[in-house]
Amino acid sequence: QVQLVESGGGLVQAGDSLRLSCTASGRTFSSYSLGWFRQAPGKEREFVAAIMWSGGSTDYADFVKGRFTISTDKAKNTVFLQMNSLKPEDTAVYYCAGRLLWRAQYDYWGQGTQVTVSS
Repeated sequence: QVQLVESGGGLVQAGDSLRLSCTASGRTFSSYSLGWFRQAPGKEREFVAAIMWSGGSTDYADFVKGRFTISTDKAKNTVFLQMNSLKPEDTAVYYCAGRLLWRAQYDYWGQGTQVTVSS
């Protein structure tokens, strides 16, 4: 059973930085991609970033390129999302998710962590 637990959300001001963490357990993740999604009030959940556990290949949504960085600490089975230059429109619940590399959809989800950016 894959478990994903997010932490690190909070209330910050525009221009500030925040680092989200997602600790994964229950599997060996060498055949997984782990990603971050977010959902703002009244909006659909959207893709933010993803990283292949083996090899480290990354992918980002256009609206976070140059501001957010996804990375892993394999010794701690943790995925990070470093968020810089935060904007009020980044306010959302951020979810960690995992999928096997040969599957198009993410099958495993964390409970989410709230990020609020004030102007």
